[in-house]
Amino acid sequence: MNLWHQFLWVIFPYLALVTFVLGHIYRYVYDQYGWTPKSSQILERRLLLWGVILFHWGMLFVIGGHAMGLLVPVEVYRNLGVSDHSYHLLSLWAGSVVGVVALVGILLLNIRRWFVSRVRANTDTMRFVTDALLLVVITLGMAATVGYRIYVNQYDLPNEFEYRENIGPWFRSLFYFSPDANLMVGVPLIFQLHTLSAFLLFALWPFSSLVHAFSIPLGFLRRRPIQYRSRDAWPKGRRASRNGASPNGARRNGAGREDAGRKDAAKPSPTGRRGRDG
Repeated sequence: MNLWHQFLWVIFPYLALVTFVLGHIYRYVYDQYGWTPKSSQILERRLLLWGVILFHWGMLFVIGGHAMGLLVPVEVYRNLGVSDHSYHLLSLWAGSVVGVVALVGILLLNIRRWFVSRVRANTDTMRFVTDALLLVVITLGMAATVGYRIYVNQYDLPNEFEYRENIGPWFRSLFYFSPDANLMVGVPLIFQLHTLSAFLLFALWPFSSLVHAFSIPLGFLRRRPIQYRSRDAWPKGRRASRNGASPNGARRNGAGREDAGRKDAAKPSPTGRRGRDG
């Protein structure tokens, strides 16, 4: 292992994680009004609707699958009677389906952002960068999930890559503060690129609109319900007074007296003359 491997698999991941945590704290303290993304629904709706639905639902299951594969040791599955072949078969099919859903979603959002002129004109640079990086991360993930298995089968390689025996322990070791870069040295290139691009995304996350992923409206759970009353629920006299008029229909403010004066002036005089001059 050389210094370059030490930087890629020890220093850079910690830099990304520290930036991720401290950046969110800074953003929450000093930029709460910019926490949620700017709405662009008025500029274009169809691509936004399908892109947001597909991307968010796809990523929800993608993140869950990554947690099961990286955070749970392989020995747990084997002790539960789940064979390696069964696990990889499930991860291949389930991961492919949700990966395609997320990929189509982020692709639609990128197409919308780049090729709809009104959306492009109202998009800042960081939004372009993060959307493009999300597309790269998901594409590399699909290449690692599906493309690498096709490559293995095409060239009749002896066995498929077991990421739970090297990437998983390496990722967990980051949180033990004892990372072992040697575990990542023999990892196939496509898996390395996917991992590094994901950590780059973590480093940029706090400075982009992706922070809205942590905007959980917990305050709604303890907020008092808003009570609405029908207009018919008010007594007639009270309803009239709230509208600025007395119960008999005459307005009480100065503007009301002016209106009444104008109406009286518009009526013809008894002699049939109008105005002072007749």
